[in-house]
Amino acid sequence: MTLAAIRLSLREALAASAAQDSAHDVAHADRVWVHARTISHGEGIVPSKVLLCAAYLHDLVSLPKDHPRRAHAATMSAAAAGPVMEALGLTPSEIAQARHAIEAHSWSGPVQPQSLDARILQDADRLEALGAVGVARAFAVAGALGRPLFHPEDPFATKRPLDDDTWALDHFAVKLLKLPETFLTATGRRLAGERADVMRRFLADLAQDLGERPPVW
Repeated sequence: MTLAAIRLSLREALAASAAQDSAHDVAHADRVWVHARTISHGEGIVPSKVLLCAAYLHDLVSLPKDHPRRAHAATMSAAAAGPVMEALGLTPSEIAQARHAIEAHSWSGPVQPQSLDARILQDADRLEALGAVGVARAFAVAGALGRPLFHPEDPFATKRPLDDDTWALDHFAVKLLKLPETFLTATGRRLAGERADVMRRFLADLAQDLGERPPVW
């Protein structure tokens, strides 16, 4: 099968899986695949069908951020992805490689990426948490969890501890703006830096709207 044909089948499989939130839907997988291709080309390699499958199936099992088994979602996705890839004709070795990439992409999971495909997938998925799309996804997830946008009296936590379990905006300081330092490829790090700057410009604009000083995050 061509990559285009495999991609179509993967999109159908993902769309038919359990209902997914707007931050982890088929459109998210589409963007992760675009990022993965961009990083691959930037690193001088041709994107493989292993990477394609991993990009589309990395959130095959998507659990809410506050779910008690959230840290195991990547492992669960890797297990569920096996039969999908087998039906597409991937070899046992290719399936094992893709499953490793899926298991290793997670921020909260214990598996570290050992292959180039795994490193590229992790970077591609983390790019989705940055930039203008990252801003939109952060507030979409917070809304789904019923979390307010920001603390009404101290939105940028200048006089209180950061608490992203309560305030959506705090997540930018707690995690999102720290992501660029975790990227594993040169291309990914460059793109992450550019997208982090987009987020900081948003925060400066928000501070102006609120009559506050821009944060130093």
